[in-house]
Amino acid sequence: MNESDRRDRAHQAIDRLQQALLAHDMSAFADQWAPDGTMSFPFAPPGWPELAGRDAVREYLANYTDTVDVRAVTRMVRHDTADPDTVILEWAVSGVVVKTGKPYDIDYVAVITVGPDGIVTYRDYWNPFAVASALGGIDELFTAFDAQAQR
Repeated sequence: MNESDRRDRAHQAIDRLQQALLAHDMSAFADQWAPDGTMSFPFAPPGWPELAGRDAVREYLANYTDTVDVRAVTRMVRHDTADPDTVILEWAVSGVVVKTGKPYDIDYVAVITVGPDGIVTYRDYWNPFAVASALGGIDELFTAFDAQAQR
């Protein structure tokens, strides 16, 4: 596969992620991972899980739509890198916190590497304070994502 095809493959995976998110289909979102792909959260609180494998990603996201109703991707900027398999994605979503009806307007930066079998690494840089504020507090953040991180 040439570099252009590899770059296209990475962008197509991002397209499918966006479609799945807006369709509230987190199983389809998780389907984009390679069987042994990872998802990590470098800006999350200490102890936040690092996910290893498609099944772990699927389990982590299983109740996401019970917590957040994402209604739109309000901004998306893709930055190609020297590695055609890797894209830096700046994006923002807008929605509603299901439990409270409060707005959920959050910015993300993701560094995504895609291989032949799907996403190999997804480093999700999000602001835990902004998410906690949207959800109603730090305890709600940990409860929503069943995180065992230190409070």
